[in-house]
Amino acid sequence: MRVQNGGEQLRDPHVSPDLRELTAHNQVVVDAVMDTPGVREVLAATALQVQAYLAGPTKAPITVVTQCAGGRHRAAVTAMALHAVVCGDVEQASGYGLTESAQAFVDRDLVVKLTHRDLARPVVQR
Repeated sequence: MRVQNGGEQLRDPHVSPDLRELTAHNQVVVDAVMDTPGVREVLAATALQVQAYLAGPTKAPITVVTQCAGGRHRAAVTAMALHAVVCGDVEQASGYGLTESAQAFVDRDLVVKLTHRDLARPVVQR
């Protein structure tokens, strides 16, 4: 299923020459991504989905994938934010505006691994 609302999409810091060479490790990139309307709601909903899978009938590992065109900005920021949430790191999650979502994971003792596939790769030329 594909749904498109025609509204503002997740902001791509790549389009700004000032941000293009930066990554999710730069606060200005984090701010650009997290200031997109609806991004916190998407991440909170994803955290709820993780909780639902954890309560499910299987003990299989859960894999959550975030992606964007280059993997250095939007995907990396949202992955880092979700990682903080699922780790139950309330302090780190608060920096993304996701304190409440992280509180649901405190003391869950989950093993959470974050892997960035593209963060260290060169900037995609487009």
